[in-house]
Amino acid sequence: MSKSATERLTNVLAKWIAMNCRPINIVEDEGLTEVLQTASNDPLYKPPCRATVTTKISKMYEGEKKKKLEILVEDSPNCIAITGDHWISAGNHSYFGVTGHFINNEWNLNSFALTIMKSETRHFADKCAEQFLQVANDWGIEAKISTIGTDSAANMLAAMRALPYEHIACNAHILQRTITVCLDNSGFVGVLAKCRKIVGHFKQSPASTTELNQQQVALGKKSEHLIQDVPTRWNSTLAMVSRLLRNQEAVQATMDQRNNHRLVMPTEAEWGKLQRLEVLLEPCRYVTELLGGEAYVSCSIVLPAFRHLDRIMDITDDDPAYVVKFKNAFQKELAARQPDVNKKTWLKLATALDPRFKDLKCLPREKREQVWTSLENMLQAAEPRRADTLQLSTEEDEPAQKKRRSALILGSDSDSEEDGNEYGELQRYRAEPSISIVDCPLQWWYDHSGTYEKLSALARKYLASPATSVPCERLFSLAGHIVQKKRAALLPENVTKLVCLSDWLKKEK
Repeated sequence: MSKSATERLTNVLAKWIAMNCRPINIVEDEGLTEVLQTASNDPLYKPPCRATVTTKISKMYEGEKKKKLEILVEDSPNCIAITGDHWISAGNHSYFGVTGHFINNEWNLNSFALTIMKSETRHFADKCAEQFLQVANDWGIEAKISTIGTDSAANMLAAMRALPYEHIACNAHILQRTITVCLDNSGFVGVLAKCRKIVGHFKQSPASTTELNQQQVALGKKSEHLIQDVPTRWNSTLAMVSRLLRNQEAVQATMDQRNNHRLVMPTEAEWGKLQRLEVLLEPCRYVTELLGGEAYVSCSIVLPAFRHLDRIMDITDDDPAYVVKFKNAFQKELAARQPDVNKKTWLKLATALDPRFKDLKCLPREKREQVWTSLENMLQAAEPRRADTLQLSTEEDEPAQKKRRSALILGSDSDSEEDGNEYGELQRYRAEPSISIVDCPLQWWYDHSGTYEKLSALARKYLASPATSVPCERLFSLAGHIVQKKRAALLPENVTKLVCLSDWLKKEK
């Protein structure tokens, strides 16, 4: 191979190792060497050494970080939302991860890792606040941060009170904690305990699992394992119940063949309880997954989604006593865990600026006008002084003024030129028809940003914030693929480079 071809192959290898979380010592693998020699038709080719790959990855990290810095300066507005959390690695080291989120000039939602750095101190509130400020200073965005998303841990809440930024609590954590508390004090406790013992029996007995798979095939169903719920794994209780209900006949047939087991199978009434529980938890699973997305607008979905869950939990005449107890507890617990009215202002404004939910039906009627008043005040604060505006109008000739008014009217449903006055942006936006719930609000704003110049600036600010801290959890999942037991001794600076570089390269691809 030529020198240039060898260099290209080395760069591709380094990128592959960084993006797909491969250990650097894989270049010493004899099987990989044989594959590369066969592919390059060069039996003398030798892969680069570990030091060379490490150097390539470091240069790649610096290059990609420079690109991200340029994007934050040139292609982002003056508002960037971040999320942050702590993570314990396989080597028992504490790391602090931060992700950034913003809407660029083309109205595309961007999100990527800012850092995952080793934390040497305890997670006290003042130290958490210092870490957020350090990351903001490193990236030069301390004046651009609009919101910080975290979980509802006491240290994080105290840290947010010490910072000059808006705080958005992780709404997925709020919902899942509500479910956990309600289940622990509900009429489903006994039957769920039976389910856990049944699943645990099959998890610990390969022979029983094999018999279960045979029964599933005999009944014409898919061969699948049972799922055990985990307190820290979201929606795992629903997954356990759904899998058991789907394989109820196979489980019962398998246990009937074993006369020496001590398991107590659910009664017919208890199976009916599980079916009702599945119906109750399925909307919660959907909402949790919906709020946890980072490739689309999620902040404006929170209030409509929680309102939807509240309606689902309304009591009906057909509900037995244990379902009534669960629904009452769910509604009270969810309402208690949501931020107070003042702290929900950000979510209300985001909902109003989303053309899918701008009718604000998720809010009481008496609260809706307050949201529009807040937006009106924000628009007036963003307008230039009236004297400057009058002077600008006198300096413009009549054709220029007509052209400017025509541009404002363009895209509006109104046929009146008077309604196209730039000071009526909010009124014209409210008169626009709501779009379908399956349509993209960012596409709508892209098409109408010229018509609603000042309002679109607010939309870019409020719609960019994620509804949860799930982006950080995804970053930690990625880090877990890198900092494994066999790689627990990785240097902190190498962990930062490998995790961030993998995140950047995957999202670019």
